[in-house]
Amino acid sequence: MKTLNGFSNTGFTRTLRSLKLHRAYFLVFLPVMAYFIIFHYVPMYGVIIAFKNFNVTKGILGSDWLNPIWANFQRVFSSQLFIRALKNTVIISLLKSVVAFPLPIMFAIMLDELPSIRYKKVIQTISYIPHFISWVILAGIIRRILSPANGAVNFIIEFFGGTPHHFMGDPAAFRPIVFISHVWQSIGYGAIIYLAAIAGIDQEQYESARIDGASRFRLIWHITLPSITTVIFIMFILQLGHVLNAGFDQIFNLYSPTIYSTADIIDTYIYRVGLVEMQYSFTTAVGLFKNVIGLTLVLVSNAIVRRINDEGGLF
Repeated sequence: MKTLNGFSNTGFTRTLRSLKLHRAYFLVFLPVMAYFIIFHYVPMYGVIIAFKNFNVTKGILGSDWLNPIWANFQRVFSSQLFIRALKNTVIISLLKSVVAFPLPIMFAIMLDELPSIRYKKVIQTISYIPHFISWVILAGIIRRILSPANGAVNFIIEFFGGTPHHFMGDPAAFRPIVFISHVWQSIGYGAIIYLAAIAGIDQEQYESARIDGASRFRLIWHITLPSITTVIFIMFILQLGHVLNAGFDQIFNLYSPTIYSTADIIDTYIYRVGLVEMQYSFTTAVGLFKNVIGLTLVLVSNAIVRRINDEGGLF
């Protein structure tokens, strides 16, 4: 017992010393912790709305429980509009999370291989800019470029003898537009973490490989990529956790009722049904389903990655 108490006292003392020694870091971290507690953890009790017949006047706790309690989920999976939104979400998310995932890695490696530091900085700056522009503005730029009346793309089509096309009203063209605009907006910013990982690689490995006659491709394949594998695994796991988040801001500012068949995703469906039509209980059930799937994917992908590489998982 004394040993246990002694261990506890020692642990408590170490914690206090750590807090005192790194108090500046903890002070900076406080706003971040407060943000997550207030906006992410405290509202979690609201998920019980999914199992209630929510009434605004009665409040969350005062509203009556559903009978059966899972009635909203039965309604969710019997809704054709939800099934359509789920399908669109999965397709767009896979395009972003799987097809677009290697592009920032490739871009980071290409930047690292540039011999001129000046060109590297210029390209980095240009590629970062779209990330800091609101999707409201980006969507306006995209609509202007693709305009059938005076857009640059249709001007080129007409120049070569083609007929102008209304891309933003074409359901078949919407997903490619979303994918290309997503890559344009995110590739530069997404490459930052990979550039940081590449910068931390021991340069003596490259020097030794060059002495042995390794080409630049072999340096990348046998040194660069294996050295940043852990970072790649972690980023991929985080991407899978957002597989049902297809990007509300982007979709909401680009889509229109004429292309709902391929453009309507879970988040825009929740917005329309939950906030516009005020079906709060139903859309809370939809959101809970989405979050459970995301958590499951993170846990499963983390377990798979840990089997492949012990140092590759999040936990």
